[in-house]
Amino acid sequence: PAPPLLLARGMASASAAVQAAQAASAPTVQKGLVGVYADVTSISTVGKADAGLTYRGYAIEDLASRGTFEETAHLLLHGSLPTERQLRAYKAALALHRALPAEVCAALELTPGSAHPMDVLRTGCSVLGTLEPEEEITSASAVSIAERLIGSFTSMICYWHNFHRHGRRIVPNVNPEDSTAAAFLKMLKQDDKTPDPLEQHTVDASLVLYAEHDLAASTFAARTTASTMSDFFSAITTAIGTLRGPLHGGANEAVMHFLEPLATADEAEALLHQRLAAKNLIMGFGHRIYKNGDPRNNVFKSLSKQLSQRPNGRPDLYEISERIEHVMEREKRMYANADFYAASAYHQCGIPTELFTPLFVVSRTSGWAAHVAEQRANNRIIRPSSHYEGPAPRVFVELAKREEAPKAKL
Repeated sequence: PAPPLLLARGMASASAAVQAAQAASAPTVQKGLVGVYADVTSISTVGKADAGLTYRGYAIEDLASRGTFEETAHLLLHGSLPTERQLRAYKAALALHRALPAEVCAALELTPGSAHPMDVLRTGCSVLGTLEPEEEITSASAVSIAERLIGSFTSMICYWHNFHRHGRRIVPNVNPEDSTAAAFLKMLKQDDKTPDPLEQHTVDASLVLYAEHDLAASTFAARTTASTMSDFFSAITTAIGTLRGPLHGGANEAVMHFLEPLATADEAEALLHQRLAAKNLIMGFGHRIYKNGDPRNNVFKSLSKQLSQRPNGRPDLYEISERIEHVMEREKRMYANADFYAASAYHQCGIPTELFTPLFVVSRTSGWAAHVAEQRANNRIIRPSSHYEGPAPRVFVELAKREEAPKAKL
Protein backbone atom coordinates (compact mmCIF):
# COMPACT_ATOMS: atom_id res chain seq x y z
CA PRO A 1 0.00 0.00 0.00
CA ALA A 2 1.11 3.56 -0.59
CA PRO A 3 2.70 5.44 2.33
CA PRO A 4 0.24 7.66 4.24
CA LEU A 5 1.84 10.88 2.98
CA LEU A 6 1.68 9.79 -0.67
CA LEU A 7 -1.89 8.54 -0.14
CA ALA A 8 -2.88 11.92 1.34
CA ARG A 9 -1.21 13.72 -1.53
CA GLY A 10 -3.05 11.50 -3.97
CA MET A 11 -6.37 12.18 -2.28
CA ALA A 12 -5.65 15.91 -2.27
CA SER A 13 -4.74 15.77 -5.93
CA ALA A 14 -7.92 13.85 -6.74
CA SER A 15 -9.97 16.29 -4.67
CA ALA A 16 -8.40 19.24 -6.47
CA ALA A 17 -9.16 17.58 -9.79
CA VAL A 18 -12.80 17.07 -8.77
CA GLN A 19 -13.06 20.68 -7.63
CA ALA A 20 -11.53 21.89 -10.88
CA ALA A 21 -13.97 19.79 -12.89
CA GLN A 22 -16.88 21.11 -10.85
CA ALA A 23 -15.71 24.70 -11.32
CA ALA A 24 -15.38 24.16 -15.06
CA SER A 25 -18.94 22.88 -15.27
CA ALA A 26 -20.42 25.51 -12.91
CA PRO A 27 -23.06 27.78 -14.42
CA THR A 28 -22.42 31.49 -14.77
CA VAL A 29 -23.98 33.29 -11.80
CA GLN A 30 -25.20 36.84 -12.38
CA LYS A 31 -25.33 38.36 -8.90
CA GLY A 32 -28.30 40.69 -8.63
CA LEU A 33 -29.45 39.32 -12.03
CA VAL A 34 -27.21 41.90 -13.72
CA GLY A 35 -27.62 41.73 -17.48
CA VAL A 36 -30.32 39.05 -17.30
CA TYR A 37 -33.40 39.56 -19.49
CA ALA A 38 -36.25 37.91 -17.61
CA ASP A 39 -39.05 38.73 -20.06
CA VAL A 40 -40.17 40.97 -22.90
CA THR A 41 -42.21 44.10 -22.25
CA SER A 42 -44.03 46.84 -24.13
CA ILE A 43 -44.24 49.17 -21.14
CA SER A 44 -40.99 51.13 -20.94
CA THR A 45 -37.42 51.50 -22.14
CA VAL A 46 -34.75 52.11 -19.51
CA GLY A 47 -31.26 53.06 -20.63
CA LYS A 48 -31.76 51.76 -24.15
CA ALA A 49 -29.45 53.39 -26.68
CA ASP A 50 -31.05 56.35 -28.48
CA ALA A 51 -34.27 55.92 -26.48
CA GLY A 52 -33.56 57.03 -22.92
CA LEU A 53 -36.55 56.48 -20.64
CA THR A 54 -39.87 56.17 -22.41
CA TYR A 55 -43.32 54.96 -21.36
CA ARG A 56 -44.99 53.08 -24.20
CA GLY A 57 -42.88 55.09 -26.64
CA TYR A 58 -43.30 58.56 -25.11
CA ALA A 59 -40.27 60.36 -23.68
CA ILE A 60 -40.58 61.04 -19.95
CA GLU A 61 -39.37 64.60 -20.53
CA ASP A 62 -42.46 65.28 -22.66
CA LEU A 63 -44.82 63.49 -20.29
CA ALA A 64 -43.48 65.40 -17.26
CA SER A 65 -43.40 68.86 -18.86
CA ARG A 66 -46.41 68.73 -21.19
CA GLY A 67 -48.71 66.15 -19.61
CA THR A 68 -50.03 65.18 -16.19
CA PHE A 69 -49.78 62.15 -13.96
CA GLU A 70 -53.36 61.16 -14.80
CA GLU A 71 -52.43 61.07 -18.49
CA THR A 72 -49.36 58.97 -17.68
CA ALA A 73 -51.36 56.56 -15.51
CA HIS A 74 -53.91 56.15 -18.32
CA LEU A 75 -51.07 55.53 -20.76
CA LEU A 76 -49.47 52.86 -18.59
CA LEU A 77 -52.68 51.12 -17.56
CA HIS A 78 -54.73 51.46 -20.76
CA GLY A 79 -52.04 51.71 -23.42
CA SER A 80 -52.77 55.19 -24.80
CA LEU A 81 -52.86 58.85 -23.84
CA PRO A 82 -56.45 59.91 -23.08
CA THR A 83 -58.53 62.37 -25.06
CA GLU A 84 -59.91 65.44 -23.26
CA ARG A 85 -63.17 63.63 -22.57
CA GLN A 86 -61.40 60.51 -21.35
CA LEU A 87 -59.10 62.56 -19.12
CA ARG A 88 -62.01 64.33 -17.41
CA ALA A 89 -63.68 61.00 -16.76
CA TYR A 90 -60.42 59.44 -15.58
CA LYS A 91 -59.70 62.26 -13.11
CA ALA A 92 -63.23 61.95 -11.74
CA ALA A 93 -62.85 58.18 -11.33
CA LEU A 94 -59.50 58.51 -9.52
CA ALA A 95 -61.05 61.22 -7.30
CA LEU A 96 -63.82 58.85 -6.19
CA HIS A 97 -61.17 56.23 -5.42
CA ARG A 98 -59.66 58.60 -2.85
CA ALA A 99 -62.57 57.81 -0.52
CA LEU A 100 -61.56 55.50 2.34
CA PRO A 101 -63.72 52.89 4.08
CA ALA A 102 -64.24 53.53 7.79
CA GLU A 103 -62.39 50.28 8.56
CA VAL A 104 -59.27 51.54 6.77
CA CYS A 105 -59.40 54.83 8.67
CA ALA A 106 -59.69 52.90 11.93
CA ALA A 107 -56.69 50.77 10.99
CA LEU A 108 -54.66 53.88 10.15
CA GLU A 109 -55.50 55.34 13.55
CA LEU A 110 -54.47 52.12 15.30
CA THR A 111 -51.17 51.98 13.42
CA PRO A 112 -48.54 53.58 15.71
CA GLY A 113 -47.39 57.09 14.99
CA SER A 114 -43.86 55.77 15.38
CA ALA A 115 -44.31 53.39 12.43
CA HIS A 116 -42.57 54.03 9.15
CA PRO A 117 -45.14 55.42 6.70
CA MET A 118 -44.21 52.72 4.19
CA ASP A 119 -45.28 50.12 6.75
CA VAL A 120 -48.49 52.09 7.14
CA LEU A 121 -49.21 51.93 3.41
CA ARG A 122 -48.36 48.24 3.30
CA THR A 123 -50.83 47.65 6.13
CA GLY A 124 -53.46 49.89 4.57
CA CYS A 125 -53.15 47.98 1.31
CA SER A 126 -53.68 44.67 3.11
CA VAL A 127 -56.69 45.97 5.02
CA LEU A 128 -58.31 47.29 1.85
CA GLY A 129 -57.62 43.94 0.22
CA THR A 130 -59.67 42.16 2.89
CA LEU A 131 -62.55 44.60 2.44
CA GLU A 132 -62.51 44.65 -1.36
CA PRO A 133 -60.87 41.35 -2.35
CA GLU A 134 -59.94 40.62 -5.93
CA GLU A 135 -62.60 38.33 -7.33
CA GLU A 136 -60.86 37.27 -10.56
CA ILE A 137 -57.13 37.01 -11.24
CA THR A 138 -57.05 38.85 -14.58
CA SER A 139 -55.14 41.67 -16.24
CA ALA A 140 -58.28 43.82 -16.29
CA SER A 141 -58.75 43.30 -12.57
CA ALA A 142 -55.17 44.42 -11.89
CA VAL A 143 -55.80 47.68 -13.75
CA SER A 144 -59.10 48.31 -11.94
CA ILE A 145 -57.66 47.71 -8.48
CA ALA A 146 -54.57 49.77 -9.28
CA GLU A 147 -56.77 52.80 -9.94
CA ARG A 148 -58.50 52.18 -6.63
CA LEU A 149 -55.13 52.03 -4.89
CA ILE A 150 -53.70 55.14 -6.58
CA GLY A 151 -56.59 57.13 -5.17
CA SER A 152 -56.72 55.47 -1.75
CA PHE A 153 -52.95 55.53 -1.18
CA THR A 154 -53.04 59.31 -1.71
CA SER A 155 -55.60 59.61 1.08
CA MET A 156 -54.02 56.99 3.36
CA ILE A 157 -50.74 58.91 3.52
CA CYS A 158 -52.44 62.17 4.44
CA TYR A 159 -54.96 60.62 6.86
CA TRP A 160 -52.31 58.80 8.88
CA HIS A 161 -49.94 61.80 8.85
CA ASN A 162 -52.58 64.29 10.00
CA PHE A 163 -54.00 61.98 12.66
CA HIS A 164 -50.67 61.07 14.26
CA ARG A 165 -48.74 64.31 13.70
CA HIS A 166 -51.50 66.89 14.17
CA GLY A 167 -54.27 65.04 16.02
CA ARG A 168 -56.93 65.60 13.38
CA ARG A 169 -59.11 63.35 11.26
CA ILE A 170 -59.27 64.56 7.68
CA VAL A 171 -61.96 64.00 5.08
CA PRO A 172 -60.48 62.54 1.88
CA ASN A 173 -60.62 64.91 -1.09
CA VAL A 174 -62.89 63.46 -3.78
CA ASN A 175 -63.25 66.64 -5.82
CA PRO A 176 -63.17 65.56 -9.50
CA GLU A 177 -61.59 68.89 -10.45
CA ASP A 178 -58.51 68.19 -8.34
CA SER A 179 -55.64 66.21 -9.77
CA THR A 180 -53.83 63.63 -7.67
CA ALA A 181 -51.07 66.18 -6.99
CA ALA A 182 -53.51 68.93 -5.97
CA ALA A 183 -55.54 66.59 -3.77
CA PHE A 184 -52.40 65.32 -2.07
CA LEU A 185 -51.16 68.82 -1.22
CA LYS A 186 -54.59 69.93 0.00
CA MET A 187 -55.08 66.87 2.18
CA LEU A 188 -51.53 67.04 3.50
CA LYS A 189 -51.47 70.72 4.48
CA GLN A 190 -55.11 71.24 5.50
CA ASP A 191 -54.73 75.02 5.14
CA ASP A 192 -57.79 75.65 2.93
CA LYS A 193 -55.53 77.19 0.30
CA THR A 194 -55.18 76.49 -3.40
CA PRO A 195 -51.82 74.77 -3.82
CA ASP A 196 -48.96 76.87 -5.14
CA PRO A 197 -48.87 76.23 -8.92
CA LEU A 198 -45.15 75.41 -8.96
CA GLU A 199 -45.47 73.06 -6.00
CA GLN A 200 -48.42 71.33 -7.63
CA HIS A 201 -46.52 71.00 -10.91
CA THR A 202 -43.49 69.64 -9.03
CA VAL A 203 -45.52 66.94 -7.30
CA ASP A 204 -47.35 66.12 -10.53
CA ALA A 205 -44.11 65.89 -12.54
CA SER A 206 -42.54 63.72 -9.84
CA LEU A 207 -45.47 61.31 -10.07
CA VAL A 208 -44.83 61.06 -13.81
CA LEU A 209 -41.09 60.53 -13.38
CA TYR A 210 -41.50 57.86 -10.70
CA ALA A 211 -44.38 56.02 -12.39
CA GLU A 212 -42.46 53.26 -14.15
CA HIS A 213 -38.92 51.91 -14.48
CA ASP A 214 -38.91 48.48 -16.10
CA LEU A 215 -37.92 45.56 -13.84
CA ALA A 216 -36.67 47.58 -10.90
CA ALA A 217 -36.50 45.54 -7.70
CA SER A 218 -40.04 46.33 -6.52
CA THR A 219 -41.54 45.70 -9.95
CA PHE A 220 -39.72 42.38 -10.29
CA ALA A 221 -40.93 41.46 -6.80
CA ALA A 222 -44.51 42.31 -7.79
CA ARG A 223 -44.25 40.26 -10.98
CA THR A 224 -42.79 37.33 -9.04
CA THR A 225 -45.75 37.36 -6.65
CA ALA A 226 -48.18 37.79 -9.54
CA SER A 227 -46.59 34.87 -11.39
CA THR A 228 -47.85 32.53 -8.64
CA MET A 229 -51.40 33.68 -9.52
CA SER A 230 -51.70 35.39 -6.16
CA ASP A 231 -54.05 38.36 -5.84
CA PHE A 232 -53.16 41.93 -6.82
CA PHE A 233 -53.12 43.28 -3.25
CA SER A 234 -50.48 40.68 -2.36
CA ALA A 235 -48.38 41.72 -5.34
CA ILE A 236 -48.55 45.36 -4.27
CA THR A 237 -47.71 44.68 -0.63
CA THR A 238 -44.69 42.75 -1.91
CA ALA A 239 -43.69 45.75 -4.02
CA ILE A 240 -44.16 48.23 -1.16
CA GLY A 241 -41.94 46.18 1.12
CA THR A 242 -39.26 46.11 -1.56
CA LEU A 243 -39.51 49.82 -2.39
CA ARG A 244 -39.09 50.62 1.31
CA GLY A 245 -35.38 49.74 1.20
CA PRO A 246 -32.83 52.60 1.12
CA LEU A 247 -31.16 51.11 -1.95
CA HIS A 248 -34.43 51.50 -3.86
CA GLY A 249 -37.24 53.95 -3.12
CA GLY A 250 -35.98 55.01 0.28
CA ALA A 251 -32.98 56.75 -1.26
CA ASN A 252 -34.70 60.14 -1.58
CA GLU A 253 -35.35 60.16 2.18
CA ALA A 254 -31.70 59.26 2.85
CA VAL A 255 -30.58 62.14 0.61
CA MET A 256 -32.67 64.63 2.58
CA HIS A 257 -31.32 63.36 5.90
CA PHE A 258 -27.82 64.01 4.53
CA LEU A 259 -28.65 67.49 3.20
CA GLU A 260 -30.77 68.83 6.05
CA PRO A 261 -28.09 69.60 8.68
CA LEU A 262 -25.73 71.25 6.16
CA ALA A 263 -25.53 75.06 6.27
CA THR A 264 -23.22 75.91 3.36
CA ALA A 265 -21.85 74.38 0.19
CA ASP A 266 -18.32 74.45 1.67
CA GLU A 267 -19.50 72.50 4.71
CA ALA A 268 -21.21 70.03 2.39
CA GLU A 269 -18.04 69.50 0.36
CA ALA A 270 -15.93 68.97 3.48
CA LEU A 271 -18.37 66.42 4.88
CA LEU A 272 -18.62 64.70 1.51
CA HIS A 273 -14.83 64.30 1.38
CA GLN A 274 -14.91 62.74 4.85
CA ARG A 275 -17.63 60.31 3.81
CA LEU A 276 -15.79 59.39 0.62
CA ALA A 277 -12.52 58.85 2.51
CA ALA A 278 -14.38 56.53 4.87
CA LYS A 279 -15.82 54.73 1.82
CA ASN A 280 -19.37 55.53 2.91
CA LEU A 281 -22.18 55.08 0.42
CA ILE A 282 -23.45 58.45 -0.84
CA MET A 283 -27.17 58.12 -1.49
CA GLY A 284 -28.67 59.63 -4.63
CA PHE A 285 -25.74 58.78 -6.90
CA GLY A 286 -25.09 56.01 -9.35
CA HIS A 287 -27.53 53.65 -11.01
CA ARG A 288 -27.42 50.05 -12.14
CA ILE A 289 -28.62 50.99 -15.63
CA TYR A 290 -27.65 54.63 -16.19
CA LYS A 291 -23.87 54.96 -16.25
CA ASN A 292 -23.77 58.47 -17.72
CA GLY A 293 -26.63 60.11 -15.89
CA ASP A 294 -30.28 59.48 -15.09
CA PRO A 295 -32.57 61.30 -17.56
CA ARG A 296 -35.04 62.00 -14.75
CA ASN A 297 -32.43 63.97 -12.84
CA ASN A 298 -32.46 66.91 -15.26
CA VAL A 299 -36.19 67.41 -14.71
CA PHE A 300 -35.95 67.16 -10.93
CA LYS A 301 -32.94 69.48 -10.89
CA SER A 302 -34.78 72.12 -12.91
CA LEU A 303 -37.78 71.93 -10.57
CA SER A 304 -35.59 72.21 -7.48
CA LYS A 305 -33.85 75.27 -8.93
CA GLN A 306 -37.17 76.95 -9.80
CA LEU A 307 -38.45 76.32 -6.29
CA SER A 308 -35.26 77.76 -4.80
CA GLN A 309 -35.69 81.01 -6.73
CA ARG A 310 -39.05 81.83 -5.16
CA PRO A 311 -39.19 84.45 -2.36
CA ASN A 312 -39.68 81.62 0.16
CA GLY A 313 -37.33 79.22 -1.64
CA ARG A 314 -34.15 77.60 -0.40
CA PRO A 315 -31.30 78.77 -2.66
CA ASP A 316 -28.85 77.51 -0.02
CA LEU A 317 -30.27 73.99 -0.30
CA TYR A 318 -30.02 74.06 -4.07
CA GLU A 319 -26.44 75.39 -3.92
CA ILE A 320 -25.46 72.66 -1.45
CA SER A 321 -27.03 70.00 -3.68
CA GLU A 322 -25.30 71.32 -6.77
CA ARG A 323 -21.89 71.40 -5.04
CA ILE A 324 -22.30 67.79 -3.94
CA GLU A 325 -23.30 66.82 -7.48
CA HIS A 326 -20.20 68.52 -8.94
CA VAL A 327 -17.84 66.90 -6.45
CA MET A 328 -19.27 63.44 -7.07
CA GLU A 329 -18.94 63.89 -10.83
CA ARG A 330 -15.41 65.28 -10.58
CA GLU A 331 -13.94 62.89 -8.07
CA LYS A 332 -15.96 59.69 -8.42
CA ARG A 333 -17.42 60.03 -11.92
CA MET A 334 -20.77 59.23 -10.41
CA TYR A 335 -23.91 61.02 -11.53
CA ALA A 336 -27.00 62.03 -9.62
CA ASN A 337 -30.01 59.79 -10.04
CA ALA A 338 -33.69 60.75 -9.80
CA ASP A 339 -33.70 60.64 -6.01
CA PHE A 340 -31.02 63.29 -5.45
CA TYR A 341 -32.80 66.47 -6.57
CA ALA A 342 -36.21 64.95 -5.82
CA ALA A 343 -35.28 65.32 -2.15
CA SER A 344 -34.69 69.08 -2.25
CA ALA A 345 -37.67 69.58 -4.56
CA TYR A 346 -40.06 67.73 -2.24
CA HIS A 347 -38.62 69.52 0.80
CA GLN A 348 -39.27 72.93 -0.78
CA CYS A 349 -42.86 71.88 -1.44
CA GLY A 350 -43.34 71.42 2.30
CA ILE A 351 -43.55 67.62 2.12
CA PRO A 352 -42.21 65.89 5.26
CA THR A 353 -39.19 63.71 4.56
CA GLU A 354 -40.89 60.59 5.92
CA LEU A 355 -43.55 60.90 3.19
CA PHE A 356 -41.15 61.02 0.22
CA THR A 357 -41.19 57.27 -0.42
CA PRO A 358 -44.93 56.79 0.23
CA LEU A 359 -45.58 59.42 -2.45
CA PHE A 360 -43.38 57.29 -4.71
CA VAL A 361 -45.83 54.41 -4.04
CA VAL A 362 -48.79 56.45 -5.31
CA SER A 363 -46.97 56.96 -8.57
CA ARG A 364 -45.31 53.56 -9.06
CA THR A 365 -48.56 51.68 -8.45
CA SER A 366 -49.43 52.50 -12.06
CA GLY A 367 -46.20 50.93 -13.30
CA TRP A 368 -46.47 47.93 -10.99
CA ALA A 369 -49.99 47.28 -12.23
CA ALA A 370 -48.98 47.54 -15.87
CA HIS A 371 -46.37 44.85 -15.23
CA VAL A 372 -48.71 42.62 -13.25
CA ALA A 373 -51.24 42.88 -16.09
CA GLU A 374 -48.51 41.99 -18.58
CA GLN A 375 -47.38 39.05 -16.42
CA ARG A 376 -50.90 37.70 -16.12
CA ALA A 377 -51.50 37.98 -19.86
CA ASN A 378 -48.65 35.57 -20.61
CA ASN A 379 -47.81 33.96 -17.30
CA ARG A 380 -45.10 31.55 -16.34
CA ILE A 381 -44.10 31.28 -12.71
CA ILE A 382 -40.82 33.08 -12.02
CA ARG A 383 -38.46 30.59 -10.44
CA PRO A 384 -34.72 31.13 -11.04
CA SER A 385 -32.09 28.71 -9.73
CA SER A 386 -28.97 29.11 -7.62
CA HIS A 387 -25.59 27.39 -7.93
CA TYR A 388 -24.95 25.26 -4.84
CA GLU A 389 -21.57 25.60 -3.13
CA GLY A 390 -22.45 24.18 0.28
CA PRO A 391 -21.23 21.01 2.03
CA ALA A 392 -20.95 17.72 0.15
CA PRO A 393 -23.41 14.96 1.16
CA ARG A 394 -22.95 14.13 4.86
CA VAL A 395 -23.86 11.20 7.09
CA PHE A 396 -26.57 11.96 9.63
CA VAL A 397 -25.16 11.77 13.19
CA GLU A 398 -27.45 10.74 16.04
CA LEU A 399 -28.07 13.49 18.60
CA ALA A 400 -26.20 11.77 21.46
CA LYS A 401 -23.07 11.32 19.32
CA ARG A 402 -22.75 14.86 17.97
CA GLU A 403 -19.87 17.11 18.91
CA GLU A 404 -20.19 20.86 19.10
CA ALA A 405 -18.94 22.39 15.85
CA PRO A 406 -17.69 25.92 15.18
CA LYS A 407 -20.50 28.28 14.22
CA ALA A 408 -21.16 27.91 10.51
CA LYS A 409 -20.80 30.90 8.23
CA LEU A 410 -24.24 31.53 6.73
